[in-house]
Amino acid sequence: MIHGLASAESYHETPTATDPDWWRGAVIYQIYPRSFQDHSGNGIGDLVGITQRLEYVADLGVDAIWLSPFFTSPMKDFGYDVSNYRDVDPVFGTIEDFDRLLEKAHELGLKVIIDQVISHSSDQHAWFQESRQSRTNARKDWYVWADPKPDGTPPNNWLSIFGGSAWTWDPRRMQYYMHNFLASQPDLNFHNPEVRKALLGEMRFWLERGVDGFRLDTVNFYFCSQGLEPNPAVKPEDYNASTAPDVNPYNLQDHIYDKSQPENVVFMEDIRALLDEFPGTTSVGEIGDAQRQLEVMAEYTSGDNHLHMAYTFDFLGGEFTPEHFRESIETIEREAPDGWTCLAFSNHDVTRHVSRWTRHGNEDVFARLAATLLMSMKGSVCLYQGEELALTEAEIAFDDLVDPYGKEFWPNYKGRDGCRTPMVWQSASHLGGFSTAPHAWLPVPSDHLGRAVDVQESQNNSTLAFYRALTRFRKQHPALVKGAITLVDAPDGVLAFTREYEGERLFCAFNMSDAAIAYQPPEAMTLTDIDAPGTISVETTGLLNLVPFGAYIGAAG
Repeated sequence: MIHGLASAESYHETPTATDPDWWRGAVIYQIYPRSFQDHSGNGIGDLVGITQRLEYVADLGVDAIWLSPFFTSPMKDFGYDVSNYRDVDPVFGTIEDFDRLLEKAHELGLKVIIDQVISHSSDQHAWFQESRQSRTNARKDWYVWADPKPDGTPPNNWLSIFGGSAWTWDPRRMQYYMHNFLASQPDLNFHNPEVRKALLGEMRFWLERGVDGFRLDTVNFYFCSQGLEPNPAVKPEDYNASTAPDVNPYNLQDHIYDKSQPENVVFMEDIRALLDEFPGTTSVGEIGDAQRQLEVMAEYTSGDNHLHMAYTFDFLGGEFTPEHFRESIETIEREAPDGWTCLAFSNHDVTRHVSRWTRHGNEDVFARLAATLLMSMKGSVCLYQGEELALTEAEIAFDDLVDPYGKEFWPNYKGRDGCRTPMVWQSASHLGGFSTAPHAWLPVPSDHLGRAVDVQESQNNSTLAFYRALTRFRKQHPALVKGAITLVDAPDGVLAFTREYEGERLFCAFNMSDAAIAYQPPEAMTLTDIDAPGTISVETTGLLNLVPFGAYIGAAG
């Protein structure tokens, strides 16, 4: 039985502007600017287009938006290679366009979080252009430079996530420079205090402009070991492909020297001190460390002088099973009891979760279960654009591929383009209403058109309507927003836990299998239905008959 589905009418709720902890348990909507809405007609999304669609985002009932990079860039990695941290790339518009976007978002009660990609810059950035000219210039050590070994080979065995060595030779200096990603993305030298000061200044620029926080890209990659020691091979029992795809040899090293250094934790304090100058702002760090994920997360978010929350890879991979989720929840609670997690099932870097976890063809049913689970776990929540439409991963032909990551490892790994295709707004319009250009920067999948916003807004029982009802329901129950989580024993195929906060206690159960399961909760628990969207009702005997991919959320006495 389906309860509480929202109608297609607008739903806005302004967050409490004075709550400095608004981020704790907030629902954040990630916008990938290239693919949200094209206003200029060049086939690429832009800031004006985003501004025009902000009411749609507010109607979802979310608290904030996270904008992926829109800064000046040669776009070798589509904005994650910044050549000017203080300006907007012309393909996205102007700085004035950003100001108008910020103003409109705040009018609608939406906070605005922007990406900060400071572990590396573009090789076109003025800092690197100067640094590479000689070993004596004013910015000679603003990037990680090293002499070759006597035989001319790179200084150590460090690898790039995008394939090959993490070192590129520069004939001007007769040295190698380090890059964790593309050769056109040189790593900044955080051991240099002038670099740290300059980067904090770039962040201050946007805080003074009025942004509400930062998503910090690859936040544990800032410092590498000054000794440049070679990484050892990873032990077979510790192998984990959460940071890079299975086909990438990057996973074969234990990255104990090229990232997650002790100095990084100290720099988190500097970032927090800056943010504390602007009350109500927040930070979420993306942490990629396959062997030390939760340890690093705990360090970076502990206390009130580090990051506010960490964005983990735990649920951007792995299996959709109670065992995987139980283990992750238990480990987070044990290893990072003082930290705060930002949860996500999809983003711009991974296969959309409806495709990644669905093998049975019930995408819409599964999407609702996944959404209910995501919004019931402890932590803040990141929704990725199109997730609310149950969009699937797009199949992109090699000739249409633009992602350098995908080109490097094709066909075993097809890259990130499949999750970055344009949003579909009108099913019968050219390019789904995304753009008036003859072609978009990535193809619009034909099978996405049937899930377009206009189609779903005309259906009271659509996935979009379900997401709207779910965000509203979450806000009505503080235990889901800020409450503690306690796992509860459950039969095979079922994940169960309680959430509790200031006198409210909720019991949540999720059938993560494609078979019906009858579940008798603990005898000491009295359950009362609270009309959660899409959930079943408890029988008078207290038995939960969980349909395939069914869920229950009720008050627990």
